Amino acid sequence: MFFVYLVVTNSFKIGVDGGGTKTEFILVDATGAVVARHLAPGCNPSQIGPEKAGLILQAGLEALLAESKIENPKSKIGTTHLYMAGSTGTWREIADRLTGMGRLTVAPDSLPVLELATAGKPGLVLHAGTGSFVAARAPDGSVHYAGGLGWKLGDAGSGFDLGRRAMAHALLELQGQSMPGAKSLSPLAEALRTHTGFADYAANSRFFYNDAGANATISAFAPRVLELAEQDCGPAQQVVADSVTELARLADQVIHRLFPAPAAPVPCGVSGRILNSVPASFALRSLAAKLRWPVALHFIIGSPAEGVRRLLLATP
Repeated sequence: MFFVYLVVTNSFKIGVDGGGTKTEFILVDATGAVVARHLAPGCNPSQIGPEKAGLILQAGLEALLAESKIENPKSKIGTTHLYMAGSTGTWREIADRLTGMGRLTVAPDSLPVLELATAGKPGLVLHAGTGSFVAARAPDGSVHYAGGLGWKLGDAGSGFDLGRRAMAHALLELQGQSMPGAKSLSPLAEALRTHTGFADYAANSRFFYNDAGANATISAFAPRVLELAEQDCGPAQQVVADSVTELARLADQVIHRLFPAPAAPVPCGVSGRILNSVPASFALRSLAAKLRWPVALHFIIGSPAEGVRRLLLATP
C-alpha cells in the first residue's frame, strides 16, 4: 500500500490511504484539522491493473477537492505524497501523470500504520488486512519493510491467505466425501459451499481455476473464517493459527535483527481487521509469548488515515 499527500499552497494538505479494499482521501488545513474526506474503492494496481488504479486515484482527488468547497483548490496545493498498495514504481508513473497537485512524493503504505504504532520512534508494526506486511523503524531511524509480496507469492496473515488456506482445507473435505466411511462436513466446508454456491469438490475446483473473479471470492471468505473460528470451529481456528504463525515468523526475524537486546520493550503495533479479530489476536499474543518477543503489543483499531494525518503535519 501507499498513500497520497497533497499540500494546498501553504495552508492545505491532502492525504490518500490507498489499499486493496478501499481508498481513503483526507484534506487537512495547516493545523491538521480535517476539512474534507472521500472514500473510494480499493486501488491496488496488482489487483485491478495500473490503468484502473490511476483512474480511481484521479477521480478520488477530484471528488475530495469538490467536497472541500474551497474556491479554486488546485491553486492552493503545494505537495502530494503517495502511500498506496502495490508497486512503488507503478505509483510513481501514475503520480507523474497528475497535474495541479504540487510536489509529488511516493512511499510505501506501511509508513502511516508505522506512525500510528510508534509515533516516529523505534519500533515495528504488523499489518494484515487485504494484504500483509511487517514495517519497522530501527534505533538509527532507518525504516525497513518485510513481506507484502502479494497474493501470488505469499501474504501470510492477509485476507487472501486466510481465505486460500480455509478453502484448501474445505476442498480436501469435499474430496473425501466420495470415499467410504466419510464423516460429515465441518462448518468450514459447509461455509465454503454456501460462499461459492457449489456443492461438490469438482464444481468448486472448476470455479477457482477458471473464473476471473475467483481471487476476490477467496479474499471475501476471510471474514466468515474468522466468524467460525470465534464459534470454536476447529478447522477454522487451525487455519487462522497457521496463517498468523507465518506472519509472526517474519516479524520474529525483523525483531531479532533490528532489536536484538533492547533496554526496554519495543513498541509493536498490530494493525488491520484480520489481526485485530479475536482469534487472530489470540494466536498472535500466544506466539509473541512463546517466541519471547521483547515488545509491547499495541492493537491499533483506528484508521490508517489518522497516521496519514500525522505524517501530513510533519510535512513542510
